[in-house]
Amino acid sequence: MNQIMHLLTGIVILLAGCTGYKKGPADMQYIIHNDHPGAHIQNGDYLSVHFIHRTQNGAFLASSYETGHPVFLEQQKPFFAGDIFAGLGLLSEGDSATFMLNFDSMQIILNVPRPAHAKGKYLLFTVKVEKVIPRNNMTDSTFQKVVQQFLAAEAANGRLQEPVKINRYLSSNKLTPDKTASGLYYVVSKKGNGPPSTPGDTVQFEYTGRYITGKIFDTSNKDTAIKAGIYDEVRSYRPDSSIAGLPKTIPAIDEALLRFPAGACVTLIIPSALAYGETGNSMFPPFTPLVFDLEVKTIKKRQSK
Repeated sequence: MNQIMHLLTGIVILLAGCTGYKKGPADMQYIIHNDHPGAHIQNGDYLSVHFIHRTQNGAFLASSYETGHPVFLEQQKPFFAGDIFAGLGLLSEGDSATFMLNFDSMQIILNVPRPAHAKGKYLLFTVKVEKVIPRNNMTDSTFQKVVQQFLAAEAANGRLQEPVKINRYLSSNKLTPDKTASGLYYVVSKKGNGPPSTPGDTVQFEYTGRYITGKIFDTSNKDTAIKAGIYDEVRSYRPDSSIAGLPKTIPAIDEALLRFPAGACVTLIIPSALAYGETGNSMFPPFTPLVFDLEVKTIKKRQSK
């Protein structure tokens, strides 16, 4: 999977400076890298798509390869001439392409904010169409049944692949972690001092969260955010705090804050059951394991009444 991502990333960077694009609808420009026989995607079709999203000057914005899961969506009527749905309508199952989309149109019509480090007129999307479920003449109920069967099969595969991904991560990073009764893996790089927190204590901690592929998606540290390309100038970067024993984040973090003393530095390898589970959300697909680096800064004991 990472090899595919690196290949497509290289294609995006190379194409950002070339002139081999075809003229698409309105101000869209595109290049089809792999063109398979088959019917083009139609409005209403259900799609499984991998993507890499970059600025015209090559700055990375997002990638489905970082999560290890494609995105699922229903093909829509374009919101404006030359948008990403217009581009997908040029493709069929198995195709891959890069689309240059006019960012001014996206700002005006969709109210999409310009990324702080974006330069140039266009945003680039490199996509790989993994699966197309054609709507054709199916009734709504039949089509939804087919889609749900597909999603159930994808979920079952995700469930099977998750322990494989975790074991591969541990092996490739030469880690021999401890494991709690809940299934949380952890590696202590600094033990810290004193007792761990007890329920009701206030724990202050620094953290960096990443997908198991290595991509950082969140951090409390400004320098780490800048280096990872996720810095948000509106956000305040500082240690987080939580009341030990009260659910605040994901179960794995809540558990870790009760386990380690002040000064401890640990890496948590987190199964999805202790994160966002089998349903996931818009940022974390189902059965997505995560990795967190955690440093417990201080523990303020609960005041007795």
